Amino acid sequence: MHDKILILDFGSQVTQLIARRVREANVYCEIHPCDVSDDFVRGFGAKGVILSGSHMSAYEEATDKAPQAVFELGVPVLGICYGMQTMAQQLGGRVEPGKEREFGYAEVRAHGHTRLLGGVEDFRTIEGHGMLKVWMSHGDKVVEMPPGFKLMASTPSCPIAAMADEDRRFYAVQFHPEVTHTLQGPAILQRFVREICGAKPDWIMSDYIAEAVEKIRQQVGNEEVILGLSGGVDSSVAAALLHRAIGDQLTCVFVDHGLLRLNEAEMVMDMFARNMGVKVIHVDASAQFMGKLAGETDPEVKRKIIGKEFVEVFQSESGKLSNAKWLAQGTIYPDVVESGGAKSKKATTIKSHHNVGGLPDTLHLKLLEPLRELFKDEVRALGVALGLPHNMVYRHPFPGPGLGVRILGEVKKDYADLLRRADAIFIEELHKTVDENSGKTWYELTSQAFAVFLPVKSVGVMGDGRTYDYVVALRAVQTQDFMTAHWAHLPYDLLGRVSNRIINEVRGINRVVYDVSGKPPATIEWE
Repeated sequence: MHDKILILDFGSQVTQLIARRVREANVYCEIHPCDVSDDFVRGFGAKGVILSGSHMSAYEEATDKAPQAVFELGVPVLGICYGMQTMAQQLGGRVEPGKEREFGYAEVRAHGHTRLLGGVEDFRTIEGHGMLKVWMSHGDKVVEMPPGFKLMASTPSCPIAAMADEDRRFYAVQFHPEVTHTLQGPAILQRFVREICGAKPDWIMSDYIAEAVEKIRQQVGNEEVILGLSGGVDSSVAAALLHRAIGDQLTCVFVDHGLLRLNEAEMVMDMFARNMGVKVIHVDASAQFMGKLAGETDPEVKRKIIGKEFVEVFQSESGKLSNAKWLAQGTIYPDVVESGGAKSKKATTIKSHHNVGGLPDTLHLKLLEPLRELFKDEVRALGVALGLPHNMVYRHPFPGPGLGVRILGEVKKDYADLLRRADAIFIEELHKTVDENSGKTWYELTSQAFAVFLPVKSVGVMGDGRTYDYVVALRAVQTQDFMTAHWAHLPYDLLGRVSNRIINEVRGINRVVYDVSGKPPATIEWE
């Protein structure tokens, strides 16, 4: 059995990042809603508890509070942002609205040489004070610490930026150690879970395979499983894991919805059916999908149409397998978070994902999601441990709705044909271009890159003639967790080559633009 950290979710958009950082420390953790019962908390067997952030105010009577059992377990507790505030309020301190809000970068001075922050710093002031570069996101603040607590950190606008009761091993920070902007965040969380909580660092993907295989076999028994295979990292790793667990009981259904990347179908069939020996059914449903999408421009409706058609295709294929009882999907944690589908049901929905949220009763299949609790980096590590090719495992993510969410507005076949060719040129040039400083290709240096079709025309000139053609936008981002992302600073000569090739080789496009938006405020995909 793994040692476990219990993360209680108060509805923060970045709660999943806490779990990711804990897992990076090779410690297993689970996220549960903040309103679980005291009996649940006592029976969980946690080596420590972390209280997440929230959009709420701890001093309001109606807001969520941590179960009282959290503070009676005798295990370490770490409160983050709202988690700090509710800890203070519940244990006899006081929280008030701040006159100055803090959102974004801040420099925090550490005090008291506590076990959590002792020796952890980014720089020292002239006076010799240890300082941390952190990310803040709060309007309220603790103005009075509970009995037994001492000051652990401060900023000019937030005098109590962290506090600790080391006798009870209760720690709280107003900043967010889980986000990449807090430079020492991983070190702080690792120290909490491994040193203060004493949790064993035994959450390792190569060791996890045996556990996952056993769990799948127990779930499935001798029944058959259908997996929707897209060729992306998530469904590919899910297919490899399921194939390892149940062999020929797995049938993969590869649906060509007319919204795939260039030569995608041939690549997927070659990789899985011919090289790995997986049973794969290739279904060409492009006419069906295009027909249903005709005339629709709303991104949420488009996603739901694509999801519904996927289910119908799977339902049709499952009817041909007499013992098919399960539908497997490559759902991972970020899908669940962005759909507001975390177990807490408290997060705000950003956009729907076609493979999240359950299945209609008419499907008559049980849902199997072997990757649902894993982050993208864990999925990749699992794929490598399963022996999948490096170029498959580290391929950029591709959304389930495919080019349907990269064609703005109405989806048409000729738009998709133009976009897939433009996208292929972009990806090819990223693979070919090596960065002199790192020695890596720009495909390796970007986390996700793709082209977006804009359904607007602009005037151009080619030769001596006037053109009036479409626009594509290039999007390339760098990120560690896909919850936040920075636009990639691609070399101008690379962007110039891509633009020239697209305009010269893809008849119907005469203008190329580059997206320089981060996430937030934008999402990685345009729809």
